[in-house]
Amino acid sequence: MITLSQPPVVKADMLIRKPAAEVFEAFVNPEVTTKFWFTNSSGRLEAGKRVRWAWEMYGVGTDVEVKEIAENERIVIEWSTPVNTVEWTFTPRGEHETMVSITNLGFAGSGDEIVDAALDSTGGFTMVLCAAKAYLEHNIMLNVVADKAPDAHVNSQ
Repeated sequence: MITLSQPPVVKADMLIRKPAAEVFEAFVNPEVTTKFWFTNSSGRLEAGKRVRWAWEMYGVGTDVEVKEIAENERIVIEWSTPVNTVEWTFTPRGEHETMVSITNLGFAGSGDEIVDAALDSTGGFTMVLCAAKAYLEHNIMLNVVADKAPDAHVNSQ
């Protein structure tokens, strides 16, 4: 058993060579986000709104409560079970580059469960940022989320 003196805070960062408005839009607009992350969404992210995201290949989904939206700057959501918080910040670096930072915190459970969730989150958000970069900069759909665990697909034998 692991005893933690502080709960972990997951952070993933990536420079995306596109303007902040375009990168921000990619994360709030499911027509774009489904090209690099989840496969289905019940709607666009808007402050105070609840949406459902699904990863249909895995037969899973989660409810997302949008806590805060600062246009082209910041997104804050609560999601998952147990509930934890995810924050995206979009920092312009010149006119055509954006530093995207994703922070995930509020993991709960035993020490082992918290560490497992934090490690999974670190890998997951790193893949999402890499996939977003490939799609936004080069119009390439990497399929990294689907290909991470192909044997776990609901249609796999």
